[in-house]
This record gives sequence, C-alpha cells and structure tokens, in this order.
Amino acid sequence: MESMKRTFFIIFGLSLFISSCVHYQLGTGRRSLTGGYQQVALPLFKNKSMEPGIEVEFTNALMQEFQRSKAVKVVDKNLSEVELRGTIESVSYVPGGLKTAEPSSVMPSGSVIATAYTIQVRLRIELIKKHDQSVVWSGSFSGERGYSAPQVTIPGINSVNPNYNLSARRLQMGLIANDMMIEVHDRMTETF
Repeated sequence: MESMKRTFFIIFGLSLFISSCVHYQLGTGRRSLTGGYQQVALPLFKNKSMEPGIEVEFTNALMQEFQRSKAVKVVDKNLSEVELRGTIESVSYVPGGLKTAEPSSVMPSGSVIATAYTIQVRLRIELIKKHDQSVVWSGSFSGERGYSAPQVTIPGINSVNPNYNLSARRLQMGLIANDMMIEVHDRMTETF
C-alpha cells in the first residue's frame, strides 16, 4: 500500500512537471512579424525633428533588437518582402525644476533657471509590403527621459560648460532610442 502511494505521487509529480514544460514551450512560441514575415528591410529612419543625427541611433537600436532576439532577419531591400519604415515625428525639450533667482544673487532679479529637462520623442513605425506598398502593421510610440541641467555651483561664476548639455542630451537620446526600440520590437512581434 505504501509503495503504491509513493508510485502514485511520483507519477503524479512527473506528469505535472512534463505538463508544465509543454505549456511553457507552447506559451513562448517563436516570435515573428505580423503576416509571418521572417526577413525585413530596415532603411534609415526619417527625421522630421530639428535634432540632427538621431535617426541613426533609432535605426541602429531597432536593428540591434532584431539581431538580439533573432525573431526577424534584417536583409537588403532587394531580398525582403516587407520594409520597415520609421519616422521620428518630433523631439521636444521641456524645462523643469524651475526656480527664480534670489534678489541678492549675481543673476538679474526675476530670472528663472531650469534645473532639469525632460526629452520627449514621438515616432511612427510602418511595416510595408514591397510589391503593393500596403501597410501590414503600424504603430505610434512615445518616450521620454529627464536629465539635470548644467549647474553653476561656484560663487561668482555665471556660465557653465556648454558641452555638458549637448553631451547629456545625446546620452539620454541614446537611452530613449534603446527603450523605445525594445517596445517597438515587442509590439511588432507579439504573438496572440
């Protein structure tokens, strides 16, 4: 009787284990683009914003995401059935942490200083069939990230290194590109 119970629990436990493995396998099926396309052309994104050069970062971030996941192979335009077109619609810099200069400071009375900025990016992605130019899939995406503004911390000095702001903007833009392209990839290749 005891050995029969033990055998039952072993078989029961083994069946649960095998069943969970099978369900895990089924639940995480292979990802692909809508329509089952496995090869896609990825031309350089269009940039409608006033921020020069960021289209390269966004295009490269999406290409790296596809290479990492192996869900889709990025190929030359001549070898693909579909083309992925990205357009950076806008980039804006919103000042934050505003504070008014003290009347006793070296700044003119009533001056407002931004201590932080938020970068906001909006873009649109379309998956286009090459033979008839029909849209297979499209989506709009937005992302944002904040960074500290250059700060004057030494009394008597009223200017800061202008390269800091450019450097901070570029760093944050790269991080936004990575975050947004992960979301683009996941939404484009999600399975239902």
